[in-house]
Amino acid sequence: MRPAHRRERPGQDDGLHMERTLLAWTRTASVLGAGGLLAAGISARHSGEGVAVVVFVLAALCGAVLLARSGVRHRRVQRAIGGGLPLDDQADAVLAWLGVVAAAAGALVFVLTLP
Repeated sequence: MRPAHRRERPGQDDGLHMERTLLAWTRTASVLGAGGLLAAGISARHSGEGVAVVVFVLAALCGAVLLARSGVRHRRVQRAIGGGLPLDDQADAVLAWLGVVAAAAGALVFVLTLP
């Protein structure tokens, strides 16, 4: 029997939104890190330009830092929600944005410098 105080909302699980958010940040960080390293390797092999490699490594570094911070961010968000405090994910959002911009810039430099 279900508790009387709980309303039914089809297609939505109560209490799992923070875990889904953690998984989304983890997927984003993993793809950014692995994609940056893969792109840096390809760029180093096929292009004589070292700028693209450096920019792709920067994207991979941003992904690695985001991945390392994911557990800390998750605990901080849980405490903030539990205590009614404001959330502060600005640094992580800026780091993710910087990684994506670095990956896009690296791709542009790689394409423009192909022989």
